[in-house]
Amino acid sequence: MSDIETLKKELPPFEIFDLIPQYAAAGQIDPEKIDLLKWAGVYPQRPQEDGFLMMRVKVPTAELSAATLRVVAGIAEDYGRGLLDVTDRQAFQFHWLRIQDIPDILNRLETVGLHTRGACGDTVRAVIASPLAGLDARERIDVRPLAAAMEGSLSGNKEFEDLPRKFKISITATPELEGIHHINDIGFLAHEVNGEVGFDVWVGGGLGAVAHLAKRLGVFIRPDQVIEVGRAITGAYRDHGYRQNRKKSRLKYLIKDLGPDKFREIVETEYLGYKLPDGPAAPVARFGGSDVLGVNPQRDGLNYVVLSTTVGRINPVKARALADLSERYGKGVLRTTAFQNMMIPHVQTEDVDALVAELALLELAPKATLRGTTIACTGTQFCRLALTETKARVAGMIDELEPKHADLDVPFVINLTGCSNACTRYQVADLGFMGAQRIRKDESGEDVAEEVYNVHLAGSIGQAERLGAKLKGIVPATRLTEYTDKVLSDFKANKGAGESFVEYADRVGQGHFLPDTVLIDAPVAEAVLA
Repeated sequence: MSDIETLKKELPPFEIFDLIPQYAAAGQIDPEKIDLLKWAGVYPQRPQEDGFLMMRVKVPTAELSAATLRVVAGIAEDYGRGLLDVTDRQAFQFHWLRIQDIPDILNRLETVGLHTRGACGDTVRAVIASPLAGLDARERIDVRPLAAAMEGSLSGNKEFEDLPRKFKISITATPELEGIHHINDIGFLAHEVNGEVGFDVWVGGGLGAVAHLAKRLGVFIRPDQVIEVGRAITGAYRDHGYRQNRKKSRLKYLIKDLGPDKFREIVETEYLGYKLPDGPAAPVARFGGSDVLGVNPQRDGLNYVVLSTTVGRINPVKARALADLSERYGKGVLRTTAFQNMMIPHVQTEDVDALVAELALLELAPKATLRGTTIACTGTQFCRLALTETKARVAGMIDELEPKHADLDVPFVINLTGCSNACTRYQVADLGFMGAQRIRKDESGEDVAEEVYNVHLAGSIGQAERLGAKLKGIVPATRLTEYTDKVLSDFKANKGAGESFVEYADRVGQGHFLPDTVLIDAPVAEAVLA
């Protein structure tokens, strides 16, 4: 077993919560147990020797009150140097924390119904609930009660605290608008068959250095079966998943080896005790890799407004302003999305323009262009695994490119990550950039490391349902904006009306987008990890 497997057997992971007060009082963490802090949503921050921590906070069903957001803003202000991120798992993330601060932060979160139990670690992570739940007229069923029950039954449960690796679940009732199930361990998609609402179930999605899109189990289950089936699939992974090599321990590897049919048989015979009914696939989203952005009508005549952050980064001032706006123009609730954005629902039509104008003053206007469809990971600013800077670089790129390409008539998804771990899904974007480092000689002949990006082209968790193709060559970080601008300009100039980038890339061919073709003089050599 790996070292973490041994550690999990020595101390049940959720018992780390019992040790946190001791570590806080001592002002230091037992280095032998530090990896178990992940089960409390806490990681060492880069550089680890400085002792700072980062923390992820779950937002159950993706919905929170204005009062809750103010508490989150206060934590970021008091302990996190005013830095607050919205993640692509609908969570909040703090930085610059000390172990001495963690007990008070957990207490503050508990007062407003938030927690970090299982936010990280080899367990069931936050259950991704569609941010459109209970709002959009196209929805078949409000999945929030199911998402809440799933979170309560699986996430943070000691039965599932020791899985082979992390485990991610999503649930939606608007599958023709969302494609996030493709990259989760379990995806539940509500749709209607012969007048009955049920769920299509997908398993084994996951990205990282070796990416796999999820496969259908081929079933159609009732809403009252969702939790039971979720528990059964998770239990099957716990008991049958691989533990010898952490790089090959995700459910995707088990599904690859067994196939979805054999895995379904194991779930049915060993965990459910009955056969699941067969069923057809749910509808597919044409553009599944980004939010339903902007102003959208609700089924009750009101409106939900999806506002675009810039790569998920806000601050306490903006967070409090959003809380105020949600009370002034909505019902005092907000939602987080799986694309680093946020939403204010329940807005009267006559108030939409005023809300949009106030959001624009906060640089959070709901725009269906690049700012709303680009995500970036934490990068070298805080992450110990990252090889490149991400958030600031991408924010600068968006500031420059968004005004130039605001006339795009289709979503264009840019996902950028600082290493191969795919925290921001580079394999399923129109342009996916994976950070690396290239070793080159400087003018004196010395080896120097240069930040560069590999390009993954025309991936999609929408209708195309495919991983992007890794292109030959690299884009130097200093030319990232130039490369992206040229690709966008070419696309706009030559695309057909309504043609997606995936369709355009298939029409013109991958060679059209090679870095040395687009940048003319870009070096062709592959990136070498430093």
